[in-house]
Amino acid sequence: MRPASIRGRRLRRTESLRRLVRETELVPHDFIHPLFVEEGSGLRRPVPSMPGVFNFSVDTAVEEARRARALGIDAVLVFGIPPTKDPEGSPGWDPEGVVPRAIRAIKEAVPDLVVIADVCLCEYTDHGHCGVLVDGEVDNDRTVPLLARTAVAYARAGADAVAPSDMMDGRVAAIRAALDESGFGMTSILSYAVKYASAFYGPFRDAAQSTPRAGDRRGYQMDPANLREGIRMARRDVAEGADWIIVKPASTYLDVLREVRRAVDVPVVAYHVSGEYAMLEAAAANGWIDGERAMLEVLTSIKRAGADRIVTYYAPKAAALLGGVRS
Repeated sequence: MRPASIRGRRLRRTESLRRLVRETELVPHDFIHPLFVEEGSGLRRPVPSMPGVFNFSVDTAVEEARRARALGIDAVLVFGIPPTKDPEGSPGWDPEGVVPRAIRAIKEAVPDLVVIADVCLCEYTDHGHCGVLVDGEVDNDRTVPLLARTAVAYARAGADAVAPSDMMDGRVAAIRAALDESGFGMTSILSYAVKYASAFYGPFRDAAQSTPRAGDRRGYQMDPANLREGIRMARRDVAEGADWIIVKPASTYLDVLREVRRAVDVPVVAYHVSGEYAMLEAAAANGWIDGERAMLEVLTSIKRAGADRIVTYYAPKAAALLGGVRS
């Protein structure tokens, strides 16, 4: 009897066959769309290092939120750029600050869109670090109460989730306690549990105007060489009350993403960061790669590695392609 012939090509022959047996499928609601919001009106200011990404004013952020929802995107992640900054980052918890105003406006205009508010002090401190500086070093325990205060301000404005990205120890427990005590027990915490001190954040700092004036963030963000530490941090944040967690960056940390997905039983979000986006855009602009194919291939790899959802600057473009429309 002749041995069975194993030919993988039988199921690769046509697009319909390939689609029928595809193991990982991207859909628009896989994506979370980041929004940078600053003071002004009618603002749609291009970010030079991220082609296709803009800083918005509150009114145009609402328009962008409507567009995202129409494309099938279920959530936005809001970052704020204040007109003034100080050593403690107090504009971050100002109830009339740009983020609370954006949250209120978006929730009024698009009630069924999930609004997540990033919680960190780096955009609001005049030194650009993610917490209060004491003798040139971020003081963890002086910073945590300010993060909790900021999270409550965003919950009060109507945020569905708050996303602490500062990497201070103990901030998830403190934020959970503050939210519960303030009557926001149903506001979820999407913790940046596994956030590396990456070289791929440069374009984000261009958009958010949050580059440290001195030093760097390696004293509180994670060493890129460590995987087991990421698993410990993920489990710690879940134990402290995180409802879902982020691994950041994404495509350069797929091994970490896979192991974290195996280690915890909450939803895991991967953040496809600004530098990863900018590299693809630069290569596509030079004609070195097919930009759309490369975008979808990278996003598919992130989902295949274990991401339940993906924060990406490609969210509208990818959702439009997957939905059969043009963004």
